[in-house]
Amino acid sequence: MFSIYGESGRIFRGAMEDLWRVDALRSVMRARRLQAHEQTGETLASHPQAVAPVQARSHAAGAALSAYAQASGQGSERHPLSRVADVMSRQVQTVGPDMTVLEAWQLLGAQGIGQAPVLAPTGELVGLLTRAELLNLDRLPQPDAPALVWRALLMEPVSAVMLSPVPAVSEDTDLRRVARVLLDTRLPGLPVVAEDGRLGGFISRSDILQAVVHDPPLDLWS
Repeated sequence: MFSIYGESGRIFRGAMEDLWRVDALRSVMRARRLQAHEQTGETLASHPQAVAPVQARSHAAGAALSAYAQASGQGSERHPLSRVADVMSRQVQTVGPDMTVLEAWQLLGAQGIGQAPVLAPTGELVGLLTRAELLNLDRLPQPDAPALVWRALLMEPVSAVMLSPVPAVSEDTDLRRVARVLLDTRLPGLPVVAEDGRLGGFISRSDILQAVVHDPPLDLWS
């Protein structure tokens, strides 16, 4: 399940296919336009010829998982990783919308991270701050600009430079769908929110890549 949050609160909650229809999301698009992903309503049952390959992949994945568990000495409770909750980071650095650009930049640098969800004083998600946005050439003054111009930029509030509205995702969302949204928006990751809109974590490209590299039971075909 996907959501979109802005400074006025949650403005959308629904499936990935409907996410592309929200005009407000265009403010966080990257170099290419989001493409609509329409479902035809057809299932695998409608195409018997497609069932066998999928079943074969599922069987092979199960066999590989079993072999890995035996080789690593781990029990049968180990399960394929396919949902956001399996790979997300639960300890997340956040920033406030009233924090200055300078303070936020220093915080990101000190923590060694490239982005941080922006939370209102009430704890609600209102945006996403990224290093890429802080270094946006369209926003930066000219190199020879007076020092006062640069200082004015550094003293701006985070709310002036954050990405908002921003997509968010629930813990039970399929990883493939998250990867699709990250590819189409070119965002570094998505905030993970609970049913009440509270931030529960963050899933980044790095989280998914680390799962691929370090955790062989990753299963994106289930």
